[in-house]
Amino acid sequence: MYDKSAFKIKNNPVILGIESSCDETACAVLRGRKILSDEIISSAAVQAQYGGVVPEIASRAHTDAVDEVCRRAVKNAGISYGDIDAVAVTYGAGLLGALLVGLSFAKALAFTLNVPLIAVNHIRGHISAAYLDDDTLKPPFITLLASGGHTAILHTKSFTEFEVLASTSDDAAGEAFDKCARVLGLAYPGGPNVQRLAAQGDANINFPSALVKNSAHTQFSYSGLKTSVINYCHNLEQKGEVVPRADVAASFQQAALNPLADKTVEFARRYGVTTVTAGGGVIANDYLRGRLLQKCSQSGIKLILPEKRYCTDNAAMIASEGYNQYMAGNFADMDLNAVAAIPLKQSVEQ
Repeated sequence: MYDKSAFKIKNNPVILGIESSCDETACAVLRGRKILSDEIISSAAVQAQYGGVVPEIASRAHTDAVDEVCRRAVKNAGISYGDIDAVAVTYGAGLLGALLVGLSFAKALAFTLNVPLIAVNHIRGHISAAYLDDDTLKPPFITLLASGGHTAILHTKSFTEFEVLASTSDDAAGEAFDKCARVLGLAYPGGPNVQRLAAQGDANINFPSALVKNSAHTQFSYSGLKTSVINYCHNLEQKGEVVPRADVAASFQQAALNPLADKTVEFARRYGVTTVTAGGGVIANDYLRGRLLQKCSQSGIKLILPEKRYCTDNAAMIASEGYNQYMAGNFADMDLNAVAAIPLKQSVEQ
């Protein structure tokens, strides 16, 4: 019988992580912080035919893939299911149907193996991707979170405690990239396609910065930037002029990302921390990575950037956050349910 109060915390545990919040069905196995395996089965190619993720298609794809991807992860880790000490799974935020597939499988696996079930917030998973790059990393540090659903700067005080220093008041950076891509006629996913186009252009268009000025608190806003890009392109089209798509992409990218890097390093100096980390799909952007490196180097701050594959949705980051929660003894009950939306403030305080 599953009884979370009876589980003992082990040193260097083997943790299996499952991620199914969007269009990636992923499973990874970690021993402590060391990645033993990391497997992904993606439905992104199918979703691209519809210009974005279709929840029902994503859920069906997860149902078909979850058992196979976990079998692969266990086999490639060189272990058996009996060696697993805990099962960590994304319970939110994300597409509700997609989350339920991974969560249901994780519950069944944890119950069968009689090991702890660990509930992982997807947002905190992105933050914990930094530990995969440096297993000696310890808080405090400043974290830049930039994904499709959230954009924020956090003060990571401990392995389980965070403070929100800045956030977006409307769209997230990843959403803005997708919307800019649509205006420019680029395929889904927008982020990498905007980046590729931007590399061919010059940032010579004066789009508004994503940083909200004259605010009592540091805030970002992508609504005005998005609207500015749309209006600029439409005005040229109505006059029969050619839209300089590469220059638009480069100018948008600069206006969207420079404030994130600059403010992150500014907060690091203000709080007297010597390390900056980053997480979320937007952190895979080469321009942003370069800007962060430049600003951190100028300030003598250590920068830890996860590999690009661990910036986008993956199960290794879920297992990494699962390790944090495992060592803190935060085990979930079997009545754990999926949650489609988790406010950022709640995400860092839970």
